[in-house]
Amino acid sequence: MKRSALVWISLGLSLAAVGACSAASDQSLFDDDDKEGSNSQSNGAGGNGGSTTGEGGLFNPSTTGGGGSSINCDNPPDGDGDGDGFTQLEGDCNNCDPNANPGAVEVIVTEPDGDGGMKAPADEDCDGEIDEVEVCDTALPVDDPQPISGAKAMDICQQATPGDKKWGVLEAAYVRANGSASGATLQVGILPNFGNNVNVQKGERLLALSSGYGRLPGDPQECGSQSCFTSSGSPPPPGFPQDVVGCAGGSNINDDIALQLKMRAPTNATGYRYLFKFYSFEFPEYVCTNYNDQYIALVDPAPMGSINGNISFDSNSNPVSVNVAFFDVCDPNGIFNYASVCGGCKPAPNPYCPSGTAELMGNGFDGVWFGDAGGTSWLQTLAPIGPGEEFMIRFAIWDTGDSALDSTVVLDGFEWIATGGEVTVGTGTVPDPK
Repeated sequence: MKRSALVWISLGLSLAAVGACSAASDQSLFDDDDKEGSNSQSNGAGGNGGSTTGEGGLFNPSTTGGGGSSINCDNPPDGDGDGDGFTQLEGDCNNCDPNANPGAVEVIVTEPDGDGGMKAPADEDCDGEIDEVEVCDTALPVDDPQPISGAKAMDICQQATPGDKKWGVLEAAYVRANGSASGATLQVGILPNFGNNVNVQKGERLLALSSGYGRLPGDPQECGSQSCFTSSGSPPPPGFPQDVVGCAGGSNINDDIALQLKMRAPTNATGYRYLFKFYSFEFPEYVCTNYNDQYIALVDPAPMGSINGNISFDSNSNPVSVNVAFFDVCDPNGIFNYASVCGGCKPAPNPYCPSGTAELMGNGFDGVWFGDAGGTSWLQTLAPIGPGEEFMIRFAIWDTGDSALDSTVVLDGFEWIATGGEVTVGTGTVPDPK
């Protein structure tokens, strides 16, 4: 489908709606059926974690036996005194504490507790090691076709089986946005960075999913254009593409790709988070039109606070696209002079690109592949999960309306939250990215 130049006629009118589509972009969060969750920000069940903040302000240690020693509180070896699903015979090294067992996630102690002291590290996962940090994405090649390698690039290192009770990835697959079969294509890339100024946030690699090619300029099989056609259209997931209030809506999707993971949560987890950045060649010509490509993270069972199962959206419930509140890496005075045609924009300095263009450099969205483009800063999405719960999450991206002008999302830094407190669905900026 060709895009008409008449879009410029509506752009001056529709851009006034962009302000309505946007919220403050400095939000920060520190606090196989697509089922729709409530639109309210709602929490998961509280857990049994301790009170000392751990890595990234999200992990709290528990009082456990250290170094793999066994504390059984006078429970028989075959008894489960703390109700965590593990006995001493099954490797529970602290049968007094439900947060210490072979199904728990290790907690990295890096910050002082409320009294200003550092709580002693412990062996939460009962493997005989204390606070070990696993890196599993070293030297993964850009074209690695294995979906489990995509999970590793996001720093999800552990695999599990249906028969055990440990946390980890149970199944991994590259699929279409609706979950139908796909397989790895050029749309998937495992990258050491995303250009000159976008670094890996954890480990040594990040995962790129693109409606074009998941490659950097200079990579073998790079796109070399703002539009690289990859696959025909497919039925979208129920409830998508999601319309933005005040903007034209789209109905069909093309060039969709997703990483789908089935996982089991740790027994001491109450939630999880992951980091992402979204880029699009749709900016600025097609802001607030029916061509707005979208990125979603679908979860099943859908947590409270999700929208049609999607957990990544802004405070106005806008899906991740050029209309999201966090779309701030851009140049309003670029080739298409966005600032001059934006009827709702304030005088210079223009407020819609506060992060400038540095994070566009070297990744193809800087004009080397033609035209204007833009993106978001590093964002983090949080969602609740029950201890030991099994769930599916599908990270999906697509072109909306046609196959032109590609978009890319980069994903990194998946972590389990083991604070023991409430976790609510929400997305905000990363305060101090690497």
